Amino acid sequence: MSTRKVVVGYCSVMAVLGVVVFAVPPLRPLGWALTGLASLAAILFGVHVHRPRRRYAWYLIAAGLVAFAAGDASYSLTTEPQGSASLLADMFYLAMFPLLATGLLGLTRISSTMRDRARFLDLLIFTTAAIFLVWVFVIGPLFNGDTRGVNRSAAAAYIFGALLVFATTARLAVIARRNPAVLLLLVGATGLLVSDVLYVLALRDGGWSDGNPGELGWLIFYIAWSAAALHPSMTALTEPAQPRAAQISRLWLVLLGTLALVGPAVLLLRALTGQPHDDVVISVVSGVMFVLVLSRFADVADAHRSAVGRERGLRVAGAALVSAASADEVAEAVRATVARLMPRGATHRMVFSVNRSEGVPAAAFSVWGPGAPQPYRMSGAAALRRTRMLRTGTLHPGLANQLRDFDQTLLCPMVLDEGSAGIPRVGALLVAAEAEVLVILRDALEALAAQAALALQRISLSDEINRRNSEAYFRTIVQTTTDVILIVDDDHRLRYASPAVATVLGVEPAPGTPLGEIVEAETGVPVTELLAQARASGGRPGQWADWRLVRPDDTPVQVEASYRDLRRDRTVRGLVITLRDVTDRRRLEHELTHGTRHDALTGLANRTLFHDRVSEAVGRASETGRIVAALIIDFDDLTAVNETLGHTAGDELLVAVARRLTTAVGGLGTVARNGGDEFAALVDDLGSPAEAELVAEQVIAALAEPFTIDGAEVRGSVSIGIATTADAADAGELLRHADLALFVAKGDGKRRWRRYEASVHTAIVERLELRAALARAVSDRTFTLDYQPIVVMGSGAILGFEALVRWRHPTLGFVPPAEFIAIAEETGLIEAIGDWVLHEAVRAVAGWRQIRAGRATPYVSVNVSAHQLRAAGFVDKVSTALTAAGVDPSGVMLEITESALLRDDDRAWAELAALRRIGVRVAIDDFGTGFSSLSYLQRMPVDVLKIDRSFTSTISGSPRQRALVEAIVGLAGTLGLEVIAEGVESRVERDLLGDLGCPYGQGFLFSRPLAGAAAKSLLRGPTAVVPPVRSALPGRSG
Repeated sequence: MSTRKVVVGYCSVMAVLGVVVFAVPPLRPLGWALTGLASLAAILFGVHVHRPRRRYAWYLIAAGLVAFAAGDASYSLTTEPQGSASLLADMFYLAMFPLLATGLLGLTRISSTMRDRARFLDLLIFTTAAIFLVWVFVIGPLFNGDTRGVNRSAAAAYIFGALLVFATTARLAVIARRNPAVLLLLVGATGLLVSDVLYVLALRDGGWSDGNPGELGWLIFYIAWSAAALHPSMTALTEPAQPRAAQISRLWLVLLGTLALVGPAVLLLRALTGQPHDDVVISVVSGVMFVLVLSRFADVADAHRSAVGRERGLRVAGAALVSAASADEVAEAVRATVARLMPRGATHRMVFSVNRSEGVPAAAFSVWGPGAPQPYRMSGAAALRRTRMLRTGTLHPGLANQLRDFDQTLLCPMVLDEGSAGIPRVGALLVAAEAEVLVILRDALEALAAQAALALQRISLSDEINRRNSEAYFRTIVQTTTDVILIVDDDHRLRYASPAVATVLGVEPAPGTPLGEIVEAETGVPVTELLAQARASGGRPGQWADWRLVRPDDTPVQVEASYRDLRRDRTVRGLVITLRDVTDRRRLEHELTHGTRHDALTGLANRTLFHDRVSEAVGRASETGRIVAALIIDFDDLTAVNETLGHTAGDELLVAVARRLTTAVGGLGTVARNGGDEFAALVDDLGSPAEAELVAEQVIAALAEPFTIDGAEVRGSVSIGIATTADAADAGELLRHADLALFVAKGDGKRRWRRYEASVHTAIVERLELRAALARAVSDRTFTLDYQPIVVMGSGAILGFEALVRWRHPTLGFVPPAEFIAIAEETGLIEAIGDWVLHEAVRAVAGWRQIRAGRATPYVSVNVSAHQLRAAGFVDKVSTALTAAGVDPSGVMLEITESALLRDDDRAWAELAALRRIGVRVAIDDFGTGFSSLSYLQRMPVDVLKIDRSFTSTISGSPRQRALVEAIVGLAGTLGLEVIAEGVESRVERDLLGDLGCPYGQGFLFSRPLAGAAAKSLLRGPTAVVPPVRSALPGRSG
């Protein structure tokens, strides 16, 4: 039987009973009793058939109707006069109201309404206004008038109970619009309220007559509420509601404001009509109404402020989502926005779930767990698009675990239009929090989900566009790349070859060509093995292998080959082989490798390769017991060739020397160039060290023959150091020994060899250590200057001082000048030492002038090496030193050794001439030990001759030496040069020199060299000083 037939049949029965109640007075009590029983049966039947979620609510409503029917029965059986009710009937009637109210509260929609502050305030405002009006116009007169015999308290309770039931049902009707069951309940509640009001008014006015039309409302109450239970829509009243934030219209605000004026309006009406009025009740109700309405308006203001804040948060979210470039960035933006939307102090949990299928959002997505009830599991467009509140426990276990801290979760599907790439939904936003918070944020979160869906769609479309662009880009690369890309099927036949195959391999294979016909060559490339490795690789890229192929024109080509198994890739479905032409690169690598291990000029092995060969040979020798020899060869005259014939000729000479060395050593070993003019030879597999000496003799003899360079005959010589494994344990020691032997050979002269001997090792090492210590001394400036007076022979008056450099070694103590000056000459340190001596000596003269205070000041004589004299800018250095110290050039004399001036060195003579022009005097030191001729002396720009002490010390015992000194003094006088005798140590020598006409001298007889402080002390005393004579003598060159 259909529900409609049941309802129609029930209404027909109730209509018959209504006729009985109103038309047949004797049967009226029976009619009311049957009406109550029929209503009870209808409710129980409806609950049984429709099985609502919360049955107890309907059972309470049924109990309320039973109490109403019991009251009617008790009322009909009373013997009291008409117009009063028995106590039992009143008890049943009054018991009805709490039963009905409790039943209504059991409905989900009612319970949710009571938790909503805004709706609760609305209900309270309207109920208070209604109660106030009923009190003023109905109940108040009942208590104030002559109503003896009327139970006024019960009558007032009837009105209040009926009014509460009506208000609750009316608010339920506002929430659950278009629900037939709720409309029937509202009709019944209206009938109950109207009949109760008419009943009380009748009692106030004098009595109530049974069967009057005022009882029709009670009949409607019975019929409508039981019919509501029979209608299928009654189940919706006990299902979980989807709460929404209360919306308030302008009309509603006006109505609320009007209700606040009910109290003053009644007061005004009473005053105008002259009726009595209750000031206390009106004042209290007016105050309560104002408080309630103001609270409601305050809630409206708070809601608006919250809405503005949510709108601002959504604008920020929109900006973040527009700039998001990935789903992760979208999720982060959504997460931050949800946290920003939450009210202060509210906690929440969130799940942002994006559907993906191979990286693209999928069309289907399920959040439901196995325990979700059927009403939740909606299908079709409604399920995809509907935002709804649901219990967290109904979700998928994985989601429910993430949202476990809250009972309620808001599900916001991220939905796109059906036409958007055919993907209606891209995921869901689930937020769990307190129900009140979710109701407030529902619209904002729904808008946020829509924005996130659009952002994800934009990202998806952008990715798709980029993918297509990338495909076109890589297709272009494959078509234009110089690498050969081959796709081979399982039968090793070609399915695709990139255009570069014609350039690299010189063939244009057709599809289906066996791979072996393309890459197999004389070199036997293992193609089958490579393809087997590719199939076993599991898709991992293979390592690059070197293949040497031959083109059809017999041109060799070097390629790197790699593979990858892409048979499971639907776009490839084959083995991919990549061939890269590296012919030019391999050639360049070979050239670079050869260049790093060979000398670019001569083609010989360089130092690195030579050391490697020595290490290998020493290793073999340790196993075979044979002897390995290393020869370090220094070509002695390369510098002279470079200076006379030029560096190009020097390079030709080095190439010629390399050829002769290779010929001389022959097949006995390796010849190398270590750099500059130094060569090396490795002689392997010798029986004794003497064989190495024979090789050295052959090298010296071969290089002694003249070379023809640039049409000129050039002769050269070499010095050779030999070391063998008989005296060395490893390659490093062998080469060190050879270097030491070369050092000894160069010290002994040219065109000779020396073999390493342990006996001379210590002396050589000490000399090398002394060289290193001297370099440190130059860097740290740890030298000192002593000053030896130059005096007038007859009077002993001081003419000047010779500055003598001294060096005290940290461990060896005082090092003789002759020893460390020689080392300085060898190493090139002499220039730095000479510059330091010059500056210190000039500063000393400046100090002497201050001490002498206007008296005559001695000059200082400074020794200058040939290296210094030939160095660029030497004259400028002297001039700068004089200017910095404020010393007159006449206060300085420079001593140059005779050997340094023997060569026709125009540059050196020009430097000396320039020095004399600025006033600096020049002396020839150790005169008489060289081979100066008269013509040289006539041309040399000098002022003073210093007789070497070898003549001074022998003058007393050798007439011949005395005659030589007399000749030197006479020659100097003829040329206008001053003469100073060095090394005067006895009075006899002084007297003889004086007799020979030598005016000046220096030596231990007059004074030993003095420290700087001692020289100053000497000059502070009454010592006689002869002022220096200026240079630039007339008639002299320069």
